[in-house]
This record gives sequence, C-alpha cells and structure tokens, in this order.
Amino acid sequence: MSRIGKRPVALPSGVTANVSGQTVEVKGPKGSRSFTATDDITLAVENDAVTITPRGLSKRARQQWGMTRSMVQNLVTGVSNGFRKELEIQGVGYRAQMQGNTLKLSLGYSHDVNFEVPQGVTVTAPKPTEVVIEGIDQQQVGQVAANIREWRAPEPYKGKGIRYKGEFIFRKEGKKK
Repeated sequence: MSRIGKRPVALPSGVTANVSGQTVEVKGPKGSRSFTATDDITLAVENDAVTITPRGLSKRARQQWGMTRSMVQNLVTGVSNGFRKELEIQGVGYRAQMQGNTLKLSLGYSHDVNFEVPQGVTVTAPKPTEVVIEGIDQQQVGQVAANIREWRAPEPYKGKGIRYKGEFIFRKEGKKK
C-alpha cells in the first residue's frame, strides 16, 4: 500500500479541479495546469479533494499511485502558491541583472552571459548577487535554476560561482608548501 497515495489531495479555497477520463485540470489564482495519469490509476474529485486509487494490485499500478498523487499535489501547490528557487552569486565581480526578458550574468568570462528566460517562468535579480526564479511549474522552475547555475557552478577551493540559497559547498584545502 502506498502511504503517499492513500492521502487525498486537498483543494484550498480558490482552487478547482476537473477530472475528465485520465486527465485532471487544476485552476487557481496563478493559472491552470493539467496532468494525464496512466490507465492504472482512477482519479475522482470528492469533498474539495482529489482522490487517487489504483485499478488493481499490479506492481505498475502501485508505482503509479504515489507518483500520480505527488504530481496532482504539485499542480495544486503551483496554481495556489507557485514555486520559487533562489540563487546566490559569489565571487569578485560576479553579478546579475535583468534587461527585459534576458538575464545578463557577469561570471568572470571574457564576455557577459545572456540567458533568455523561457515562457511561464519569472526571473528577477533583486540584488546584483541574487537571482530569484518563480513559476507555477515545479519542473520548469528547477530546470531554469539548474541551467543558470550550470554557467558557473561553485568550485570547492574559493567557493566562487552560482549556488542555491542555503547550499553547502564542501571546501577543500589548497596546495601546501
């Protein structure tokens, strides 16, 4: 039995869910998202909650049960609160600034890095050493944050680079004489 799948997904006020076949569509104040479940799962909306049940006891049905519940929970969280990732930039001369729909990064290269922000995600730079990524799709927010971090991942000797806020970087000792 799936401990995650057993719990129904509660719908907060202002969020509605419609189930048609294997597709659940969730609408909220921040937008709308949909997810199509596999045929091993049954979806239903009851008492301001979405319930997910398996259509049998096969291994695949039990695997999809908890995963489908997590996906529906992420849809509800996305349209009600949204998702947010924060990045910190550390290093002398390293900074970021928004210019229209482009994030301009100075990361110690001979040129500035221009990162085009995709649709559905909002990127802001409240400080020159801070980047905030927000959106209703958890996967897309995480992927944009990973793509920005990839330009200059933190290095272990001086800790310079782009890191997630609160991320611990294991520091190494340099050469000894």
